[in-house]
Amino acid sequence: MRPPSLQIQSVENTFGQNGWHCELVEGRDVIRAVFDAHHTRVELVVQAYPAINALAIVAEGRLDPDDEHLRHVLELLARANKQLTLGGFELDIDRGRLVFRITNLFEREKYDADIVVSMVHCAIAELDRITPYAAIVVGTADDLLDDLDLERLLMREDVIPPVPGDEDDF
Repeated sequence: MRPPSLQIQSVENTFGQNGWHCELVEGRDVIRAVFDAHHTRVELVVQAYPAINALAIVAEGRLDPDDEHLRHVLELLARANKQLTLGGFELDIDRGRLVFRITNLFEREKYDADIVVSMVHCAIAELDRITPYAAIVVGTADDLLDDLDLERLLMREDVIPPVPGDEDDF
């Protein structure tokens, strides 16, 4: 069994420095972690690609729309992706998983901890942000789906989780 790469070791160290529990997958440059976000439980898979000094972070949560809702969920994700500058949403239909994926290329073998932390925060926040919108679509009655304005739904701010530290202390 080959040892973990320098790249994944640097990610594991970053997780440890931030107090985040993670598990290194034996024999692979992969770390798994779970975070409880505002709306959902986020399963994180972090994979290093040493040959190109890349890091991919995949955040996943359950979402298994029925056939009537599938097209609308996919449209929701496509519309949400148009608003993103980093990363993207996917739906793994075979596994019933809502996915947010972000990748970065690094200059050095030891990945910059600030960038790794930012990527983790981004992946968790984006998956947590889209979850209530997807739940609204999945929870909409079949006969009302064609009336659902997904562009307008994505503008709703009442379901967006608060940014840590932004809450007013009154």
